[in-house]
Amino acid sequence: MAEITAALVKELREKSGAGMMDCKKALQENEGDVDLAIDWLRTKGLSKAAKKSDRAAAEGLVGAAVRKDGAGMTGVVVELNAETDFVARNELFQKAAKEIAGIALDQDGVEAISAAKTAGGESVSDMVTNLIATIGENMNLRRAHRFSVPEGAVAAYVHSAIVPDLGKIGVLVAVEGKGDQAKLAEMGRKIAMHVAATNPLSLSTDDLDPAAVEREKAIFTEQALASGKPAGVVEKMVEGRIRKFFEEVVLLKQAFVMNPDQTIEQLVAEVAKETGSPVSVNGFVRFALGEGVEKKVDDFAAEVASMTGQG
Repeated sequence: MAEITAALVKELREKSGAGMMDCKKALQENEGDVDLAIDWLRTKGLSKAAKKSDRAAAEGLVGAAVRKDGAGMTGVVVELNAETDFVARNELFQKAAKEIAGIALDQDGVEAISAAKTAGGESVSDMVTNLIATIGENMNLRRAHRFSVPEGAVAAYVHSAIVPDLGKIGVLVAVEGKGDQAKLAEMGRKIAMHVAATNPLSLSTDDLDPAAVEREKAIFTEQALASGKPAGVVEKMVEGRIRKFFEEVVLLKQAFVMNPDQTIEQLVAEVAKETGSPVSVNGFVRFALGEGVEKKVDDFAAEVASMTGQG
């Protein structure tokens, strides 16, 4: 058997990120061949990943990336989940989230991103699996969204970033226009910050879910009828309440957080006038870490009792 030196173990650790004892065993099992040892560790990693796959992963990081080139501007936001907030501080996890965001600039959807190759030649899916084995928590690339514009800006904003472009809330705003690109980028970033703060339901009233509008109308109508007002008055009251509802949940109708005397729609019109060219907000997306993921609440006392045979 080949001699398993400290230098070999160190090399394998650096390449795989696995623990020292695992690296030593992998080398022993594969007669000191580093490449075969890496495959052995990956196989072991797959086994570990399978055991952890049923554990809720609702923590982690939201990452954003943008790129400007001859075709225009592209931006992405991705969510890479783990089980605990502690992992978000792990440099390996942060590095993976950044690399995935960069890869997502050229891919559409989680499946395509997962199949894409990393700088190291492995797939994103394999990189995440190996990370599960190294760090010891279930992880998954949960979602991703991408915008592109030929002229204008895709602005990204990460709220309370742990490191640049990684945090718990990530926003993308796509702005299109032929005017001063720097002004459009500045406006896009301000709107992205606004979206992080207000969490609108839709871009325009046309994009709002009709079922949500009807639900609000039904509630407002019932409230107005309960007041005993005549039908004509009730109708006007409901119209007023729906208008207020739009102002609360529709991005373009919302009061701009940096200047409440101005709506987002008015801000866009003002910038269009300043740049001398039509400007439109084509879309936005806001990812808040773990939203919609059912988090398991463990009964710690019951767990201890089961471990000690007292349950």
